[in-house]
Amino acid sequence: MTTTPATTTSPEPLAPGDGLTRPQRLDRLPFTGKHRRLLGAYGIGWALDAMDVGLISFVIAALGVHWGIGKGEASLIASAGFVGMAIGAVLGGVLADRIGRRQVVVVTLLVFGLATGASALSVGLFMLVALRVVVGLGLGAELPVASTLVSEYAPRRIRGRVVVWLEAFWALGWILAALIGTFIAAHGEDGWRWALALGTAPALWAIIVRWKLPESVRHLEKRGRTEEAERAVRSFESAASVAAPTYGPTAEPAATGRRPSIWSRGLRGRTASLWVVWFCVNLSYYGAFIWIPTLLVDRGFDLTRSFTFTLIITLAQLPGYACSAWLIERLGRRGTLVLFLAGSAVSAAAFGLASTEATIIVAGCFLSFFNLGAWGALYATGPELYPTSVRATGSGAAAGFGRIASIIAPLAVPVLVLWGGQVLTFGVFAGSFVVAAVAALTLPEMRGTALQE
Repeated sequence: MTTTPATTTSPEPLAPGDGLTRPQRLDRLPFTGKHRRLLGAYGIGWALDAMDVGLISFVIAALGVHWGIGKGEASLIASAGFVGMAIGAVLGGVLADRIGRRQVVVVTLLVFGLATGASALSVGLFMLVALRVVVGLGLGAELPVASTLVSEYAPRRIRGRVVVWLEAFWALGWILAALIGTFIAAHGEDGWRWALALGTAPALWAIIVRWKLPESVRHLEKRGRTEEAERAVRSFESAASVAAPTYGPTAEPAATGRRPSIWSRGLRGRTASLWVVWFCVNLSYYGAFIWIPTLLVDRGFDLTRSFTFTLIITLAQLPGYACSAWLIERLGRRGTLVLFLAGSAVSAAAFGLASTEATIIVAGCFLSFFNLGAWGALYATGPELYPTSVRATGSGAAAGFGRIASIIAPLAVPVLVLWGGQVLTFGVFAGSFVVAAVAALTLPEMRGTALQE
């Protein structure tokens, strides 16, 4: 069930790609060590993103103890990052379709890495909130752009699985955040500062991404940089021991004419549905997981015990991703997404009703399993819905719209808890997952299809 893309091999030697376009030559390749390095490099960046987002939930809980901040101030800190992420996702997607996927990823890693490190020096709430907005700009732009680039290099028959495994690095980053929160942020008045200081790692990783990894072949072709595109394709063919074309120029994609809009006929329906899914998943995920450590403290658990429970719950993300990666090439993108969203709805309702340590942990683990499996399927689905010229724009716009919900969620949780306790709060999250599942049913199934040019 948990076979990774790295184990996928070609059934027989491939002949030179005479007469094929460059994207077609990439699509027919087996998954090689070069694909693995690409996935690993962007996956590490993805994990560092998750580490930063996850850390803030532990920092908020720690500041509640050491600075005495209330839930309103805690909500402001959490939402500030998501304001930046909403703006960054939209701008990052547009820029990636114009200046390149890799360039945007490098800049965003630098921005959020340096800003996270600077936030460790915050002397007051205003400074911390302002820096969280800057951090969010980098975080929001990096995620949809990285998934777009990886999807454009992944072999067609396992493209969905590869993107799910990219998203699975999120679990590793969140687990790392939970470890840092439990063993660093929870200890001493300055523990949270040391935790945030570790967030400078993405700035260093950006240097490796810039110099070691290729730009999207499809983007290079759209910008007329065909020699670079050919070199990139040949490097992947060489890694698979496939000969380059033996005669004539490689066939070029047909001219696409005027750049389409993500709201043009043929795209507007899928755009609307994708935006609804993104909004509802963000609302439920960030509403729950940003607040879980603090809500556990409210239930009477001390800071260390609350963080330990959160760490255990976080570990369930890994099998969720593995199951999603296995199913996405069997049930398809839509079926897998709907299944995991439905499971998330049931788990959220169960978590709201949980009253003992055992039921809290079990329900939390199921919520983590299904919710993160749904995230994997969602990231695999988005880039496949759009042609190359607006692929990053479409993915980034959906992510940006979804981040509006992630801004609202941390602010709404204290109000929901006040009105109806955790039962009402997680009931709302369950309902949001149901709406997302219904919207996902209207998305087209893209399993096994070539990316649109």
